[in-house]
Amino acid sequence: MKKPVLALALASVAALTLAGCSTPAAGEGDDGTITVVASTNVYGDIAAQIGGDRVDVEAIITSATQDPHSYEASARDRLTVQKADLVIENGGGYDAFVDTLLQDAQDPHVVTAVEYSHDFPGNEGHEEDADHDHADESATDAPEEDAHDHDHAEGEEGHEGHDHIEGFNEHVWFDPHTMIHVVEAIADELSELDPDGAKEFTANADAIVADLEGFEADLETIKTDAAGATVFMTEPLPGYLAAAAGLTDVTPEGFAESVEEGTDVAPAVLLEALKVIEDGQATAADQRPDRRGRDRTRRGRGEGRRHPRRRLHGAARGRIVVL
Repeated sequence: MKKPVLALALASVAALTLAGCSTPAAGEGDDGTITVVASTNVYGDIAAQIGGDRVDVEAIITSATQDPHSYEASARDRLTVQKADLVIENGGGYDAFVDTLLQDAQDPHVVTAVEYSHDFPGNEGHEEDADHDHADESATDAPEEDAHDHDHAEGEEGHEGHDHIEGFNEHVWFDPHTMIHVVEAIADELSELDPDGAKEFTANADAIVADLEGFEADLETIKTDAAGATVFMTEPLPGYLAAAAGLTDVTPEGFAESVEEGTDVAPAVLLEALKVIEDGQATAADQRPDRRGRDRTRRGRGEGRRHPRRRLHGAARGRIVVL
C-alpha cells in the first residue's frame, strides 16, 4: 500500500473523530431553544452543527481520556438529562450509563446511533441505499407526531440498542454510511421539536451528509488503490473504516478485544500476533493513544512487561507502515 493512500485513510479518520473536539456548553433552554444532551462530544458537536442557534447542547463526556464504557454518571448528569428535549447516545454498550439516566428523564426524544448501522442485529435485511435518496428522508416535510418512538431495530421497551452485543462493533461513528443516517435522524427529531427550524436543520444536515458522502468516496478510492492490503488492528475501533476501504484484517482473534477491554492477551494469541507482524503479513497497523492508560508498563504485578500494543509496534518498526 502506498503512503499517500494511507494518508487519505488517516484524513478520513481525523475528519470523523475530530468532529467531536468542541461542543458548545448547554443552556437552560429558557429562550425557546431545544435542549440537547449527548453522551459524548462526538454526537454533541453533530447536534450543534445541525441545530445552530436553535439548540443548546451539552455533552456528558468531553475528555478523550474518559472511557464511555466504564463511565459512572453523576448526580449532575442525571439533572442534565432530566432537562433534555433530545438525548443522543451511541448505544451498543458503548455508553450504557445513558440507559440509567433515561430512567429518570421526562420522556425526551432519543437517537441511538447503533440502531442505524446495517450491521446492527435485526438490520441485516436492509437494502443498501447506496444512492442516498436523502432528500426523500429529510425533515422538510412535517414529521409524524410520534416519529421519535421509532422502531429501528428496537425491542418492546426500546432498550435493545443499549446493551453490549457480542460480535457487533459499536464504534459506529467510524462508519460514514451509518453516520449519514444518524445525522438525518437528529435533523428529523429537531424538526419535530421545532417545526419552524425544520428547513435550517435540513440544510445543515445536508451539508454534513455531503461531507460524509465525500468520505465514502475517499474510502472507495482507497479500496481501488490498495486492493489486497492487510491491516493489523490493535482495537476494534477502526474496523468500519478498514472494511469500507477494502482492507483485510489479519489480527488474531481475541487480540483487539482483550486490548479494548483491558484484559491480558492470551500468550498464544500474543505470540501469533507477533508472528503476523514479524512475517510481514500485515501491510499496516493502527496506532492511537490509549485513553485508559493501558500502554503503561505493568508495575502492579512486578512483571515489568510492556503492553502488547507497544510490543507489536516495536516489532513492526521497519516492516510495515504504522498508522
